[in-house]
Amino acid sequence: MDKNELRSRGWFGKTGKDGFIYRAWMKNQGFPADEFEGRPVIGICNTFSELTPCNGHFRELAESVKRGVWEAGGFPLEFPVMSLGETLMKPTAMLYRNLASMDVEESIRANPVDGVVLLCGCDKTTPSLVMGACSVDIPTIVVSGGPMLTGRYRGKSIGTSDVWRFSEAYRQGQITQEEFTTAEACMCRSQGHCAVMGTASTMACMVESLGLTLPENAAIPAADSRRKVAAHLSGRRIVDMVKEDLRLSQILTREAFENAIRVNAAIGGSTNFVIHLLAIAGRIGVDLNLDDFDALSRDIPLLVNLQPSGGYFMEDFYYAGGLPVVIKEMLAKLHGDIITVTGKTVAENCANAECFDPEVIATLEKPVKDLTGLAVVKGNLAENGAVLKPSASLNPDLMKHRGRAIVFEDIDHYKSRLDDPTLDIDENTVLVLKNVGPKGYPGMPEVGNMGIPKRLLEKGVMDMVRISDGRMSGTGFGTVVLHVSPEAAVGGMLALVQDGDYIELDVDARRLHLDVSDEELERRRANYKPLELGYDRGYVNLYINHVTQAHEGADLDFLKGCSGDKVTRDSH
Repeated sequence: MDKNELRSRGWFGKTGKDGFIYRAWMKNQGFPADEFEGRPVIGICNTFSELTPCNGHFRELAESVKRGVWEAGGFPLEFPVMSLGETLMKPTAMLYRNLASMDVEESIRANPVDGVVLLCGCDKTTPSLVMGACSVDIPTIVVSGGPMLTGRYRGKSIGTSDVWRFSEAYRQGQITQEEFTTAEACMCRSQGHCAVMGTASTMACMVESLGLTLPENAAIPAADSRRKVAAHLSGRRIVDMVKEDLRLSQILTREAFENAIRVNAAIGGSTNFVIHLLAIAGRIGVDLNLDDFDALSRDIPLLVNLQPSGGYFMEDFYYAGGLPVVIKEMLAKLHGDIITVTGKTVAENCANAECFDPEVIATLEKPVKDLTGLAVVKGNLAENGAVLKPSASLNPDLMKHRGRAIVFEDIDHYKSRLDDPTLDIDENTVLVLKNVGPKGYPGMPEVGNMGIPKRLLEKGVMDMVRISDGRMSGTGFGTVVLHVSPEAAVGGMLALVQDGDYIELDVDARRLHLDVSDEELERRRANYKPLELGYDRGYVNLYINHVTQAHEGADLDFLKGCSGDKVTRDSH
């Protein structure tokens, strides 16, 4: 790209009053005049926040990006955007993913940047930043924050997936509150996001498999100096991408999305991958639907032996060779000839990848598990589909199951009822949770992996079929059917389920069926009353009125598509 074509010249290249204003106030930060004379301006989109612990080291990471940008002849300018702290935000960080994406989109478009580096790590920060950037479509590269070091508790390795195990042990009285508290510090012992193949790590793998990062980006631990090196090199590379005018729309092709879906199945990625990838596809204009996820995942076994589907951790994954090894192993099933942010193809990026630990990264011939990492089921209970993660099931027999439903009308009903000693429940019962979908909660929280009733835990029951219109943490596990669409709050069939109804799950047949007659369902439909959501102002009201259903990515309907990077009017 010729320097006269730089987008930033529409600000800093102007003469007269407008140019004076754009440059003069920037110079109060100590920038010399020649910085404004045609250097590519690189925005560093930073989701640092002390309220987002996973991203708490991003000030330092941004400095590494800046060094790379300066070296390559660019002009780095860091800016903040809304940060989404997964563990702290109520009622759920997912409620604000679309708001953060709007912040990113408008911040990029409104400012004089020629290319952008997205600094993201915590679950929703990655999809929200990519969604927003897609809606502008300028040269973009992603730098993830990296996972924590593996936790250590009483001589054993632990990670976020163990939260659920510790919780069940605490509920049964097997560990004390003091032991529970000690485990907290033992698990989160360094900067970075979850150390397992949870949603944050899945998102880091997603952007690498889409071709939006440098190779190895996904798995480098946050505390490893090589994470700073990757940030530094990304700073160099984005300057070249601007010169090449290599934009997101050239990288995020249909083929790139197909690659990401197949890789996600192989790594046992989070079910949240589905809802985020659908939203990103909607922003960049790629036609993608739930059936694509099922068709592309169906013949892919589990290759990565990480919690929650396996036994190891992200730190082990990096030492074993990281995502390039997985991609190289899968090349025959991927589009290896498509371009990535490196300017090279997928195949070229992983050409020198080598596996250093076959216990962590397996082969297609000898996978960790034959069960795929993702399945989509449909039926009268989920007309538009629902998802589950077969590789994370603790009981393969539940992949084909018929059981009597116990129904929780909302999250409060669930909490008050689950451990009721009079509840008529056994290990064959199907737990059903309503009104935790995009509109119903609102925001579709990670509550789908409902706990096992205490008295069943005491009998040794560790898994049951659970069904909801909500989501599940990527660190969670079990036979959990999620994202049921349409959700209960909009009158989906889930809203009509009652205690005692029989539900059939058949994963091989991709079927989820409510065994109730059409006549009875019609009678129930006539008596159905919509949920009173109780929000009449602000962003949450906007969200409820415009959020799409889970099978469409739960984005806001008016955000679909790309508005481009053009701004035609000046500010003064």
